[in-house]
Amino acid sequence: MSNRELNAAGIVDPRLRASYDACRRINASHGRTFYLATLLLPPAKRPAVHALYAFARRADEIVDAFDASLTTAERERRLAAWTDSLMRGRGGHAIVPAVHDTIVRYNIPLSHFEDFLLSMRMDLVTSEYGTWEELVEYMHGSAAVIGLQMLPVLGCLPGMSTAAAPYARDLGVAFQLTNFIRDIGEDLQRGRIYLPKEDLATFAVTRADLEHRVVDANIRRLIAFEIARAREVYRSAEPGIRLLDPTSQDCIRTAFRLYRGILDEVERADYQVLDTRVAVGLPRRAAVALPALLRARRARAATAARF
Repeated sequence: MSNRELNAAGIVDPRLRASYDACRRINASHGRTFYLATLLLPPAKRPAVHALYAFARRADEIVDAFDASLTTAERERRLAAWTDSLMRGRGGHAIVPAVHDTIVRYNIPLSHFEDFLLSMRMDLVTSEYGTWEELVEYMHGSAAVIGLQMLPVLGCLPGMSTAAAPYARDLGVAFQLTNFIRDIGEDLQRGRIYLPKEDLATFAVTRADLEHRVVDANIRRLIAFEIARAREVYRSAEPGIRLLDPTSQDCIRTAFRLYRGILDEVERADYQVLDTRVAVGLPRRAAVALPALLRARRARAATAARF
């Protein structure tokens, strides 16, 4: 499968092929839902998507590695080295050549990567956000720009690139909010809370309450509020799927449905996310992905028939 994707993308240099395959393996290992959706894309588009996922994953690992021996200064040094190697297109990690090639191949603005890395640096020094507006500022770099990075790879209907950009930003934010809700317990282990302090105050929840890992009525109401907010962002993002290239729509629609489905699973688990990580089960993933795979194949065949 990897060789088929690389051949379809016209990637022939052995060094680049090895780098792109390293990105694919990272996506397959760590991004179960996202990787499944990626398989709905035409093979030629998949290597770049694997590379963009691996880029974000690697930065996350530098910032969030569970290693008490690493000081903030050491993490900052490693993140700076990663940034430098990315910009130069060599050194640092096996995935760097593929990420750099993707940036050049699809003419993705470097500012999107700079903004992402700025938010990663914020994670090294910021453990909570006072207001929704402050969190949105963080999510511009951590989530919205990921949607913008993806847009040139996915492609848009003729003349729709500019119109699609706000929807791509919203979808990145919706995915991020879903992760924040699902990962409240894991983020607490890292000393962070991504739910705005003003929201905690509204529902009479303190940081200590969350750290006790007992989901009481106030915490349920808080998480229900955050789920409702995330669903509203999903509603804002959904119209943009129709603006994408037809061969990319099923991929993003599947990711949309599966990520949004995590919110359903949180509710089904009675909001028990402080000591448990919920996930969309295999039967539901298959029920969403298999029909999408058939539609994606038809879309690719229809596109090929026009040329």
